[in-house]
Amino acid sequence: MIINDAVAQLRKGSMVLIYDGDEREGEADIIFHAKFVTPDKIEKLRKEAGGLICLAIEPMIAKRMGLVFYTDILASSDAEIKEMECTKTAYKDKPAFSIPVNYKGVYTGITDNDRALTIKKMSELAENEGDLKKELIADFYSPGHVFLLIGRGIENRKGHTELALELAKKAGLKGVMVLCEMLGKGKALSKENAQKYAEENGFVFLEGSEFYD
Repeated sequence: MIINDAVAQLRKGSMVLIYDGDEREGEADIIFHAKFVTPDKIEKLRKEAGGLICLAIEPMIAKRMGLVFYTDILASSDAEIKEMECTKTAYKDKPAFSIPVNYKGVYTGITDNDRALTIKKMSELAENEGDLKKELIADFYSPGHVFLLIGRGIENRKGHTELALELAKKAGLKGVMVLCEMLGKGKALSKENAQKYAEENGFVFLEGSEFYD
C-alpha cells in the first residue's frame, strides 16, 4: 500500500509529495517531518517547489503553545482591518494559517539557515512536556518568516495541512510537518509533472483520496 511506503520514507527523513485532489486546490506539496529539517532541504523547497514554506502543527500541540488561527486574531481586532478576515477560501475551506514566527537566534529569518533553525527549534519545542506557551513566547517572535498552520483534523478539513499531519500520526511522529507548494509557470505545478518529479527524485507520491480508502 502506497501510504505505508510514504510512512516509511517519512520516518527516514525523506520528502513525500501529497496531491490534495482535482476538486480542491489541485496542488502537490512537498512535505517532510520537521525534526529532519536542514538548510539544504529548505533550499530544495525554495528552488524546486517554489511555494510558501510552512510548518503545520497538530491541534493539541498548537493549543498547548497558545497558538490561534490568524483569522481569529483579525476577527477580534477593533481596527477596521478586521473586515479583511477570510472566512472561506475559493475552494470552500477555512484557512489554516496561524502567526508567522522567527526563532530569536536568527538574523533576518529568511535565509535557508535561519528558516531551518526556526523550524528545528519549533520541532524541539513540540517534543517538550513543559509549558509550551511560555517557551514559545520566550524563544520566538512574530512576525517572522516561517508560517505556522494549525490542523483542523482530517475529518473536518482535507487540506495539505491535515493530510501531512495525518501522515505524521500514522508514522508515530509528533505533529509538526514542513510543507511547500509546488509551482509551475504562472500556476500550480500540474499533477502529471509533480508525479514525474517524484519519480525522478525517488519520492513517494500520494493523493488525498488515498487517506480515505
